Amino acid sequence: MENMFRFADELGPFKIIHVYEPSADLKAVLVVDNIARGPAIGGVRMAPDISTEECFRLARTMTLKNAAADLPHGGGKVVIYGDPRMPQEKKSQMLRALASALRYEEEYIFAPDMGTDEICMACIKDEIGRVVGLPCEVGGIPLDEVGATGWGLAQATEVALQYCDFELKDARVVVQGFGAVGRHAARFLTQRGAIIVGAADSRGTVYDPYGLDVDTLIMLKKEGKSVIEYPGGKKLDSNAVIAIPCDIWIPAARPDVINENNVHLLDAKLIIEGANIPITGKAEKILYEAGILYIPDFIANAGGVICAAAEYQGATQYAAFGSIEEKVRKNTAQILETAKKKGILPREAAVQLAVKRVKQAMAYRRWSIFSSAPGFV
Repeated sequence: MENMFRFADELGPFKIIHVYEPSADLKAVLVVDNIARGPAIGGVRMAPDISTEECFRLARTMTLKNAAADLPHGGGKVVIYGDPRMPQEKKSQMLRALASALRYEEEYIFAPDMGTDEICMACIKDEIGRVVGLPCEVGGIPLDEVGATGWGLAQATEVALQYCDFELKDARVVVQGFGAVGRHAARFLTQRGAIIVGAADSRGTVYDPYGLDVDTLIMLKKEGKSVIEYPGGKKLDSNAVIAIPCDIWIPAARPDVINENNVHLLDAKLIIEGANIPITGKAEKILYEAGILYIPDFIANAGGVICAAAEYQGATQYAAFGSIEEKVRKNTAQILETAKKKGILPREAAVQLAVKRVKQAMAYRRWSIFSSAPGFV
């Protein structure tokens, strides 16, 4: 138990809960990091190789993301140990068991993440009701279907390009993780004139310096296939996507895909972090020192949670997308201007912005001891 306190700092975590339900083959972890600004919103992630530490890091990212976006929510995250490709019936059973186990943890609001979708969220709604990212048939805004996070990435990219020496039209883009986030980012960027030259998923990479057809790639993924089944282009292994020459590189998969051991392989001018914590702190510093601009995850990919918060308040998809555009563009410009003015890393500027807002909210809370005595269950 004492080892869990290695995660603790002045912001949290408020609560860590381990869930085990053998009848549903369920092993999961909930981390509620900070609720000073309101109940925590964060996705339910499913993967066979996640950990409590990864869950905490993702929950902290959500705390910063929600605060930076000025949402009335704290940060949380659930990770489920399992293969996201399991049959839907088994996955639904696991999600229902999870919802039942966390029925009374009202500080946390469920949302979709890697490995879960609006169908999973509908199961949670049927059990306990405390969820966002629902199918439109039950009053929700399906985040993955409409591409809320990808829409935000496109906004962040347009603002970031004001600090670069090239334009979006004809810019070469590579997407690492052509899933719910990556494919929509590719769609919105190509609509603005960009060219997708590389795309990767867990099975491999496809590369064509003259451009890939995004609609074909999206159709392959909808059919449950891999990008390496694309009819054309050069097929490479998954890791090869890092070294593809491009103008804009978008990591939209797992944490820590870029670290100090492989960051030198990147051949890009701008990196837009579509995934949460996709680049280690040391690697981001190397990028900065090499003159490669990057937009931190919780600034660039906030579109999904902004949409989720809007859904929670009963807003329409149109209103949600307007809010994403406004908040992501404003925050991207603010942190880049601060980084330039102070001579600091973009992440430092982003963290300063978010932590200031969290601490301001914490000052109004009765339980000021929260910052030094987080609770663990």
